[in-house]
Amino acid sequence: MPLTHTYLSTKPIPPRERLIFAMDVASTEQAKQLVDELGDSVQFYKLGLEIFMAGRYFELLAWLRAQGKKAFVDLKFFDVPQTVESAVKQLHGRGASFVTVHGNDEILAAAVAAKNGGPGTPESLKILAVTVLTSLDQRDIEALGFQTDVAALVLSRAKRAIAIGCDGVISSGLEARPLREQHGAGFLIVVPGIRPVVNVDDQKRTVDVEDAFLNGADYIVVGRPIKNADDKKRAAEDIQTRISHLFASR
Repeated sequence: MPLTHTYLSTKPIPPRERLIFAMDVASTEQAKQLVDELGDSVQFYKLGLEIFMAGRYFELLAWLRAQGKKAFVDLKFFDVPQTVESAVKQLHGRGASFVTVHGNDEILAAAVAAKNGGPGTPESLKILAVTVLTSLDQRDIEALGFQTDVAALVLSRAKRAIAIGCDGVISSGLEARPLREQHGAGFLIVVPGIRPVVNVDDQKRTVDVEDAFLNGADYIVVGRPIKNADDKKRAAEDIQTRISHLFASR
């Protein structure tokens, strides 16, 4: 069905930074090789648990910054508020643009407090609240004991996060549209689970590039469709072309 209204982002974000590559590799050496291979086709990298456990995480953050790249710390901090606050403070001056936090109001508030105590520059760290993982569907959240539907849970968590002062949320592209309808354009929506073609992996709530942005995403996160491609740079450039076409008139 044709969209009657779109929520294409008007934030002053360079179009080529709207694609975030999920750097899910087992070593810093592999990560650097991928950055070199992708070249200028990717400007923004998400560093998650796998590369964190490989060690030398802060070294990689500093190296990416030296290459003129942006970094997204995706460790989904979830602990007692004091520990989360201390963890976020460890990122001050490290060159990270985003960090993910998961948890209740007190945990999110602790992260926001820690961020606000850091350097107040235009490139300062932004706190993104996790809503519901894109690998979970309705059956999964019911098994976890939630007596609601996925969209309602995402909207509820996002409302709290925005009220607390988080800079944005992580949400599937399916919920981006109702998030924009209910909460406007003043916060960031980062959409993982992007599948440029038919999905065959463990992600369940997926959308394609165009739908994510038309529904209100500011950024998309793409991992395996680039990482597993025979020509990784070409795969990334194909996505960049699709993004540039969307934002050409903005």
